Amino acid sequence: MRARNAFSLSGVALLATLVSAQGTEQDELPSAPSAAQQQSKPQAPATPPQTAPAPGEPASQEKASPTPTQPQTTLPAEQPATQSPKNESPKANDKTSSPETSEETAPTIFRTVNEVNVVFTVTDKHGRYVKDLKKNDFKVIDDTRPADEIRSFHNETDLPLQVGLLVDASNSVRDTPEVTQDFTDNTEFLSRGVRALRPGGGTALYDAIYYACRDKLLKAQQRGPVRRAIILLSDGADNQSHVSREEAIDMAQRAEVIVYTISTNIIGSRNKGDKILERIANATGGRPFFPFQITDVANAFAEIQDELRSQYALSYKPADLKADGRYHSIEILAQNHKNLRVRSRRGYYAPAQ
Repeated sequence: MRARNAFSLSGVALLATLVSAQGTEQDELPSAPSAAQQQSKPQAPATPPQTAPAPGEPASQEKASPTPTQPQTTLPAEQPATQSPKNESPKANDKTSSPETSEETAPTIFRTVNEVNVVFTVTDKHGRYVKDLKKNDFKVIDDTRPADEIRSFHNETDLPLQVGLLVDASNSVRDTPEVTQDFTDNTEFLSRGVRALRPGGGTALYDAIYYACRDKLLKAQQRGPVRRAIILLSDGADNQSHVSREEAIDMAQRAEVIVYTISTNIIGSRNKGDKILERIANATGGRPFFPFQITDVANAFAEIQDELRSQYALSYKPADLKADGRYHSIEILAQNHKNLRVRSRRGYYAPAQ
């Protein structure tokens, strides 16, 4: 899996490093940042390699649903229906246009593409990945109704991958997420972004997820379909975010981002923060990891990398998708195969008119 493009984000509580990768025969994802490495190289650059704008909308809202961003975060396949036609419509009111020009100008037609994209994994009863299934092996249920058709089907080797690394640094000096390393194909730059973290007090976990999904992963330039994922290292605590946990999850679902969470709680029993991490992972189609000790974090990274190499992606047409902004549940079934478990995000939001 070759690393092509990455960014690193730090904020009140978080650093985020995004990796864009494609293929399975090239370089692997960056290794997990170990505690030993960070202690041996404590110095951070005087200034981060690049600073991204803070997420203005979440910072100015008080636990209210971030409705201004909804037109930008509908399903990519649905976006043509939500864009304003003003910039593309013919200049029918142009006083300099002649009658002939007006008659020759073709009308602009807008059509909603009722297609939903889903990335998922399949495991057997022993938890081992099943990688050799075909399109006809799956059935999609959208809001309890079978999908009209599965329009496309891919395995992991067919689609590029964008991965973000969010590391809980709990820095109370900053009150908004900040990029310490923007998109790059250099793994050394990513390492510098990790070493640029400075521990502190406050935690804005939900803001960082919201910002990374909305302003980085969703807006990243790409050609064709792409898989998006976030790896989150945190204790699950949040005391400074302007958006709620569910708003952060909603944004991840709108951006089609899978979130894998790795708990930094090593007390031996799961606490409230672990339950939050589990909720975020399960709602977005990812997995929660609970290492017994910090040195086991590298094993969690290895398992996540294995899963990213074992994914499927499909797009389907729902039976009756209306542009009403309503939430739809998703269930993917493995047909004619016993004891197989399919894991994907639990739903999506229909486009709004």
